[in-house]
Amino acid sequence: MANQELASTYAALILADDGVEITSEKIVAITDAAGVEVEAIWASLLAKALEGKNVKDLLSNVGSGGGAPAVGAAPAAGGGGGGGGGDAAPAAKEEEKKEEKEESDDDMGFGLFD
Repeated sequence: MANQELASTYAALILADDGVEITSEKIVAITDAAGVEVEAIWASLLAKALEGKNVKDLLSNVGSGGGAPAVGAAPAAGGGGGGGGGDAAPAAKEEEKKEEKEESDDDMGFGLFD
C-alpha cells in the first residue's frame, strides 16, 4: 500500500512540475506507465485534495506554517503601538485578578498532607 501512495504522490508532483492540471486519470496514467498499479479511488482522493492548490507553493512553504499564529498574536498583545497603552492596562488587571484567585485557593485552612 505504501508504494501505491508514494507513486501517486510522485505522479502528482510530476504533473505539478510540468504545469499540468492534476486529475485522477493523469495520476493513474503516470503510475501505470511506471508499472505501479494504483486504485482509482486513491488517485481521485489525491486529485481532489490538491484541486485548486498550487503544489509548488505548498512545497516551498512547508516550514513557514508554524510561525504565522505567533506573528499575528504579537501585535495584538502589544496593543498596536502608539495608542495601545490603554489596552495593556486591562490585560494586566485581568492577570492580577487571576493570580489573586489562585492565591485564595491555596489558603483554605488545610493542606494536602495535614
